[in-house]
Amino acid sequence: MKVSLLRTSVFALTAAFSMAPMLAGNAYAQNIATVNGKAIPKVRADVMVEAQVAQGQPDTPELRKMVREELIRREILAQQAANQGYEKQMSVLAQMMLARQSVLINAYVADYVAKHPVSDEALKKEYEAIKLGLGNKEYKVRHILVGTEDEAKDIINKLKNGEKFEELAKASKDPGSRERGGELGWATPANYVQPFSAAMVKLENGKFTEEPVKSDFGYHVIMLDDTRELKLPSFEETKPQLAHRMQQQVIEQHIKELMSKAKIQ
Repeated sequence: MKVSLLRTSVFALTAAFSMAPMLAGNAYAQNIATVNGKAIPKVRADVMVEAQVAQGQPDTPELRKMVREELIRREILAQQAANQGYEKQMSVLAQMMLARQSVLINAYVADYVAKHPVSDEALKKEYEAIKLGLGNKEYKVRHILVGTEDEAKDIINKLKNGEKFEELAKASKDPGSRERGGELGWATPANYVQPFSAAMVKLENGKFTEEPVKSDFGYHVIMLDDTRELKLPSFEETKPQLAHRMQQQVIEQHIKELMSKAKIQ
């Protein structure tokens, strides 16, 4: 409290001096330490403790002691940097501004999400849409990817003449599967590009495509090893991931709306 802000009457000055010890005590209680005369506010420690607790650390006296020591260490280094003029460097100022923006954005987004929660009804609707898109089967397939239709037809003829798919797959342009005999593992049709999945679901177990399948990657020869019923996790199991994804969509939509209203030159 500055005396210059008080009325200069005797009563005002007396009141100010009588309250000074109490105010000083309150101010001290709000600080965890002072470094070279500069106070470190308790709220700063609370924020650090909350961050550690959010990561699973228990709020203990030991943790608070470590946080206090870390804040003192930071304050000493920050003062040293300021004394040497680093906070006047343009690159440092820019980084400080970006850090400030990040804190403000995180606080705003967290509050926006809290005020615009995704309903259980919306989550269930999304879950059902995903189930519908994935279908009810998984397919275990192999493929051989080549660059031209003639190459694919040549491979199909060799398969018809009894050559092994695994051996022919060594010539595949897909490095991720050629060393495994062209095997892609278990997946739903939604995992593949449309021409590939459309041909795959028409195959019977043990059969291969008798015509080359063209996609943006080249020409495929596909062989179906096996099929099985798709077992999806329950709604309750996927709810946290769904909620996070849909919250991100809500945020992105809000950002688009703000940008559409902003005057950008």
